Amino acid sequence: MPMMTLAAEEFPVVFGVIAGVWLLLAFTHKIIRTMSRERTRREVAAYIAEGSMSAEQGERLMKAGEKPE
Repeated sequence: MPMMTLAAEEFPVVFGVIAGVWLLLAFTHKIIRTMSRERTRREVAAYIAEGSMSAEQGERLMKAGEKPE
């Protein structure tokens, strides 16, 4: 019974496919995260505009989600 092995010629192709899928998922994750952050910014701005939230509260809320420097 022959043993299935990954031929040396197939390795670059498999590696390229895996790397391509990983890059696609990484970019998709970044896009979704950015869109969510901007949607949150718009919602906070709307709350401030309608008077449900003060500008200071909105500022604190937005800073809470940022990475520390």
